[in-house]
Amino acid sequence: MNSDSDLQIAGDILEVPHLLQAPREHPATVAEFVGLARSIAADRAQWEHLVEYDATARWYHRLRTGPGYEVWLLSWVPGQGSGLHDHGRSSGVLTVLDGELTERTERGKRALGAGAQRVFAPGYVHEVVNDALEAAVSLHVYFPGLTEMPMHTACAALASYEQVDAVGA
Repeated sequence: MNSDSDLQIAGDILEVPHLLQAPREHPATVAEFVGLARSIAADRAQWEHLVEYDATARWYHRLRTGPGYEVWLLSWVPGQGSGLHDHGRSSGVLTVLDGELTERTERGKRALGAGAQRVFAPGYVHEVVNDALEAAVSLHVYFPGLTEMPMHTACAALASYEQVDAVGA
C-alpha cells in the first residue's frame, strides 16, 4: 500500500503560483457579486457619508460601476417602498446596511435586518418596503447594470400576502 499523500506527490499548490488564478479586478460570478456587496457593507467609510434621507421619494445614489454591473445605495424613510417590480434582464444582490426592510413576494413576506442579503435572478418579482419606525439603508448590485424596472399590479400579490398573513397570525 502506498502511503504517499497527494500533497507529498504534488507538493504545496501555494508554492506553484503559475497554477493559481489571478485575482479578478471585477466580480463575474454570483458569489463574487455577493462578496462585493459584503465588502462594501463592511466599509462604512465608503458609503455612510453619502446617505441622504428624502421624505418625498426614495433617495438613491449610484455608488460604483464596473464592466457589466452597477452598485446603488438607497435610503428608505418609514413607509417608503419600491412598489411591486422586477429588474428586467438583471440579476441582483440586495443587502440591508442599516435598519430593517420588508421584502414581499408571491410566497409571503420576510423581514430583512442589517446584514441580511437577498440574491435574485432576472424576472424575480418583489416589493421592498420600510415597515419599521426608523430609516433604513440598502445596497443593490445589479448585473448586468439595471436598464429597466417593470412595475407589476399588486392585486394578485396582495391577495397572496393576505393569505400568508392570515396563516401566520
